[in-house]
Amino acid sequence: MQISSESVKVGHPDLVADIIAANVIAAILDEEKKLKLTLANMPHCGIEVFLGKGICMVGGEVRSRVCVDIDKIARDSVIELGYNHAAVGLNGYLMGVLNAIIPQSPDINQGTSCLLNKKREIGAGDQGIMYGYACDETPEMLPLPYVMVNKLMRAFEYCQDPIFAPDGKGQVSVDYDVKTGKPRRVAKVLMSNSIDYRFVKGNRLKIRDRAKKIAFEALKDCVDKKTEFLFNPTGEWNAINSCSAADSGVTGRKLVVQFYGGYPGAQLGGGAVVNKTPEKVDCSAAFGARHVAKNIVAAGLATRCSVQLAYAIGIADPFSIYVNTFGTGKIPDDRLEKIIGDLFDLTPEGMIENFKLLDGGIYRRIPRTFFMDDYCWEKTDMVKTLQKAVK
Repeated sequence: MQISSESVKVGHPDLVADIIAANVIAAILDEEKKLKLTLANMPHCGIEVFLGKGICMVGGEVRSRVCVDIDKIARDSVIELGYNHAAVGLNGYLMGVLNAIIPQSPDINQGTSCLLNKKREIGAGDQGIMYGYACDETPEMLPLPYVMVNKLMRAFEYCQDPIFAPDGKGQVSVDYDVKTGKPRRVAKVLMSNSIDYRFVKGNRLKIRDRAKKIAFEALKDCVDKKTEFLFNPTGEWNAINSCSAADSGVTGRKLVVQFYGGYPGAQLGGGAVVNKTPEKVDCSAAFGARHVAKNIVAAGLATRCSVQLAYAIGIADPFSIYVNTFGTGKIPDDRLEKIIGDLFDLTPEGMIENFKLLDGGIYRRIPRTFFMDDYCWEKTDMVKTLQKAVK
């Protein structure tokens, strides 16, 4: 039995769009901090970005006390990712930037602002359902294929080999034991990366060898001599035909790979995450649900756990809580649901404060790592509390 997960490099056009949106919000939060940012006066933003043929359109809604330079943020974002020449598919210096941001709807604001909400609380920025997932396959309590493919992406981003241009994506297939359901080894590795031929000298076939070396070093604990490696299956991917030169980029289009890599049982709900301020539960509750699921597994209450949180716009507390431990739970799932509601603060205000989601620096990191970093939602700080609650 094999299970595969996919991921993309930060130079993939969809991730570039995410990063621009996240950087816009980060810049707004940074400027708001100078004016004594609080939960009462926090900005409300939903930023959408489209990239195509050297054009970047930044739209969406914003309510804020500050103004930021959208043009500069968009250009600096792509240049920092290595897009500084037409030879790599996008030139941030010459990119056209269109600003289509509008004010936030007053109808939404009256439910999300703690100053205007009838209950004087930060209501959910929209209705929706969000999922969190955790399992005991890795120290990160994430599925092994997801962890491996993300390590693969980071390895190619940080390899400092100029022939590998910013745009790329990969896939990892893991063999699982049919009887135990536990992962055994990485069976297949697929890597597609645009090539900057300005830096290629000599035999082009050696590019594959260089790619394999980077990949297998990143996955060295799980690959073996039988692991298959496939690189640029079409045979050619010139960087001049990458990123927005050959494809469009849109915020939120890589949600599946960002969340749990398409792993079976790890569902996806809600909408895009990094392009929204955290009163919008697509953002905050995605991390809240992951925090709950990870702590349940870390507490030994299950080996696999999926948590669904549902919200109604303008209302702070979850509309419903659903837990599925896939038959691995130490106690019934419906009892876990009640315990979660009693122990975890899953209101927007609670998650914003607990996860430090008004920190612009966190927004700058999220598009690349989501769950594989030292974020507050990755802490197993509720283990003892959970264990005590089930005694």
